Formats: sequence, C-alpha cells, structure tokens
Amino acid sequence: MVLAAGVGSRMRSTLPKVLHRVAGRTLLEAVLDAAAPLEPSRVVVVVGSDRERIAAALEGRGVHFAVQDPPCGTGDAVVRAREALGEDGSPIVVLAGDTPLLRPETLARLVARRDEKRLDLAFLTFRPPEPGDFGRVVRDRRGRPSGIVEARNASPRQKRLGEVNAGVYCFAADALWRAVDRLRRDPASGEFFLTDAVAILAKQGGRVEALEAEDWREAFGVNTRRDLAAAEQLEQRRGVERALDAGVTVLDPGTVRIGPRVVLGADVVLHPFVSLEGKTVLADRCAVLSFTRLLDTEVAAGASVGPHCDAEGAKIGVNARVGPYSRLRPGAQLGEDVRVGNFVEIKNSVLHRGAKAQHLAYLGDADVGPAANIGAGVITCNYDGQKKHRTTVGEGAFVGTDSQLVAPVTVGRGAYVAAGTTVTGNVPDGALAISRVPQVNKEGWAARRKAKKG
Repeated sequence: MVLAAGVGSRMRSTLPKVLHRVAGRTLLEAVLDAAAPLEPSRVVVVVGSDRERIAAALEGRGVHFAVQDPPCGTGDAVVRAREALGEDGSPIVVLAGDTPLLRPETLARLVARRDEKRLDLAFLTFRPPEPGDFGRVVRDRRGRPSGIVEARNASPRQKRLGEVNAGVYCFAADALWRAVDRLRRDPASGEFFLTDAVAILAKQGGRVEALEAEDWREAFGVNTRRDLAAAEQLEQRRGVERALDAGVTVLDPGTVRIGPRVVLGADVVLHPFVSLEGKTVLADRCAVLSFTRLLDTEVAAGASVGPHCDAEGAKIGVNARVGPYSRLRPGAQLGEDVRVGNFVEIKNSVLHRGAKAQHLAYLGDADVGPAANIGAGVITCNYDGQKKHRTTVGEGAFVGTDSQLVAPVTVGRGAYVAAGTTVTGNVPDGALAISRVPQVNKEGWAARRKAKKG
C-alpha cells in the first residue's frame, strides 16, 4: 500500500503533493515504479480529498484506491486500506507516497530480509547529514529496534540519534493487523501513527529488524518546495553517477540531467546542458550536444543529436545526424545515416536510410524514401482543417527549395520538384514537376517609379 492522503499544506500549492514532479515523474509514480519489480499481487493507494485528481493521474496503472478523508495519520490510513488490500496472508509492504528517490534494489533487499528471517516487521532506516524532523530509531541494549520516536516527541538525547525512519515497511500480514488494532491516538496531534507499530511488536516479543539504506538519499521525503528542489538535485546527481558507472562521458556533470528511466550504452558522450527525460534510450557511441532535450526518444549506435535540439517520442537511426536547432515530434523516425539540419521540424514521419532535410523544412505525416533530398523551405501541407493526410517522397527524389507538397500526394522515385513549386498532384517516377508564374522583366521600371515619386 502507498500512503498518499496527506494534504501537503507545506507545499503551498493547489496541486496534490504527490503529483509534484522530480526528474519528470510525479512523486507517486516514482514510488510505484520502485515497487513494480516486486510484482505485487495488489497495489492500494490511500488517497484523500484530492482523490479524483490522483486517480486520473494513475489511470491505466491497475492500482486500487482506499479513501482517508479527513487524514488522521499513517496508522489510520493503513486501516482504511485494509478492505481494498484483501487478507490473503501475503506480506504487506507499506510505502510513503512522497519518497521519490527510493530504489527498487533497496526495496527488494528489505522484502528479502523479512522473507528470509520470517520477521514480523522489517523497516528501512537511513542516516541523513541532518536528521531534522525525521523520527528517530530507538534501539535496546542488544541493538534491536525498540521503537520510533517522532522528532517533536523526542528527548534531547533521542534527538541526537543519527538513525532515522524512512517510512518504508514490510510486515507479515498478521503482525500488521495485530499492531494496527493496538494503535492509540497521539496526544499532541490526535492522529494514529504507524511508527508506533515498531514498539508494539517489539514489546510483544515480535521479530523486528531495521535495514539501513546504503544510500541515505533514497529515503529522502518531500514535504516542502525546498525538499522538492533538493530531491531534484539529488536525483540529478544520482543520474550522473549512474551514467558514469555505465561508461558514459559526461563533460559537465553539474549541468546534465538524466531521468531515472533513461537507459545509456557505453561510450556515450553527453555535452553540457543536456536533459534526458522519460524512457529515453541511448545506444553505444551516441553523442548528445549542448542544450538538447530528449524525451521518450531512442537513439541508435553512433548517432549524434544537437546542439539546441528537442526530440519527443522519436527514433533516431544508426549514425544519423540531427541538428543544430532541429525539432523531432512524436512519431518521427529517422533511419540509418539520415541527416536532419537546422530549423527542421519532423512529426509522425519516416525518413529512410540516407535521406536528407538539412535546412528550414517541415515534414508532417510524410514518408521520405532512401537517399531523397528535401530542400530548404520545403513543407508538407498535411492538414486540411479537419483531417491529416500523408505525403510520400520516393527513393532518390529531389524536392527543390521553397516547395509545398499538398497532401495527399506522392513524388515518385527519382523525380524532381523544381524550386518554388506547389505540388498538388502526383509526380511520376523520374519526372520533373514545376509550377510557377512566368517571370516578366519590365525594363526601366525602377527609373520610371522614381521619377513619378519625384
């Protein structure tokens, strides 16, 4: 279960806290992504007053919802989720919806620890540079966890403890419900805290262990805009570290952003001010030049993109060259050795091997054949105000500068389109299409105009 019913008032936002984003994902999506490799039989998200917006954001993920409105603490949230979760006896993982840096590997280690030792509870801890408002983990003389003390209730001695609670738990099902049934309201806040389950189970002689995260950053929780900015920076640093470990050259680590879903091959080179977002995949020996953003884009081996390019939902082939100042919109597919140059926009179009569009062109809903050349200022007129239509340019065709291809239309294999032509009908293979108003030169016209003005 994922607890996401908190109001998040400290964010000072009309947007639910868990829908704020870090590295391109909402906080809640990041938590669900961390849990996905566990292949849970059921996922329940506990939501509050903003449940409609949260449910809409998670549409298609197959999660179930429980409602806690008004919020009354994490312990009460677990009670609200009980019916939706079911009682098949499986271990239950409880996560906070505002910990976007949690790694799947750490969550898997926690679950494995509980399973191997048949624990009633295994929970995650970490040691941040500054414990601040985090709940302190209290241990007995034998080093076993005996409780979690909220920072506001901690004694001066307890506040000096460096090990704090991450809000990540793996319970044996019967132990969870046994502990939850014994929770009592906190006298200061009037809420029920799941953290009290540690002390309840420990006092009952239950088997409770704490697993410390290898990297304190992944347990970082977001409660304020400052936390959100800090999480973004932590994720940026972690993404760069992951890239370096994968054999990527990052020329200026402080300016490069790499999302958690990005996959990087060996010998990739990332120049300053590059942003890789979503499910972007870069194969071996790619280069991404400065001020380029790639979202959900696949770049094949040896390709180069940038500088100053933007690509979303695109596929870029082996040894292709894109940029500078190119825009690839969803559905753009560039084959091997394709060249796309400055101020070229491509949408829902395929450019086959060796095709070129080097300058100032728009290709929408087009299929451009191998080795075809698209001249400067060429546009496909693909939209008639109601429907989109496709343009086909054959293998080896040459479309001259400042031409318009009014779809649906086909330019045949090896055909030529003369500069300045508006093509409204199909051009046969090997033909030349030309449509211009005949040029007229009026001798002496400039002098007569000047004399008339004088």
